[in-house]
Amino acid sequence: MITIIFSPTLGSPMYFFLSCLSFIDTCYSSCMTPKLIADSLYQGRAISFEGCLVQFLVAHLLGGTEIILLTFMAYDRYVAICKPLHYTTVMTRHLCALLVGVAWLGGFLHSLIQLLLVLQLPFCGPNVINHFVCDLYPLLEVACTNTYVIGVLVVANSGVICLLNFLMLAASYAVILRSLSCHGAEARHKALSTCGAHFTVVALFFVPCIFIYMQPSSTLSIDKIVAVLIVF
Repeated sequence: MITIIFSPTLGSPMYFFLSCLSFIDTCYSSCMTPKLIADSLYQGRAISFEGCLVQFLVAHLLGGTEIILLTFMAYDRYVAICKPLHYTTVMTRHLCALLVGVAWLGGFLHSLIQLLLVLQLPFCGPNVINHFVCDLYPLLEVACTNTYVIGVLVVANSGVICLLNFLMLAASYAVILRSLSCHGAEARHKALSTCGAHFTVVALFFVPCIFIYMQPSSTLSIDKIVAVLIVF
């Protein structure tokens, strides 16, 4: 991030988005990993209800923001490859800053909806969640009420959003790959190397999210294993 900020040769929109993505990923891991490491080293594996809510809120804020930002990064690559002559006039600094702001706003709204779903749940104890992080599904399991409707809302809010954004990203890369047929070999190699790295990040982030949030709440250990891919 420091290199991109202070380097005059890395001022393109792609590097601006990369620095924002790096910041989000750093914060995302930092909101869960320290507590996870502490729990693995010490016997006391408790977290306050307020601390659980903060971890839950921050994780969904950053996760929702990253999902939207990855979609905007795909649009940036589409303009750069499919409309190269218009790239500098389309992807202006103002538009890039606006897109990042929209990503943060979307992440905030997503996390706020998730938090409101949690705050209306009654907890009677024992409040022991079957997970290593505070997430909505583990909290639903210890709630003293029927959580079927809230579970459906989770799928609609988290799972469907992840799936739709992933399909949009896949469609944009299909258009990009189709447009590369009229480019030279060197241009195709350069474009594929850039898009390949981005799509790898997309797959590593979206596939676990879709797997976790597109299914009803479950206590399968595979869910925790998949969640590790998102946390780290």
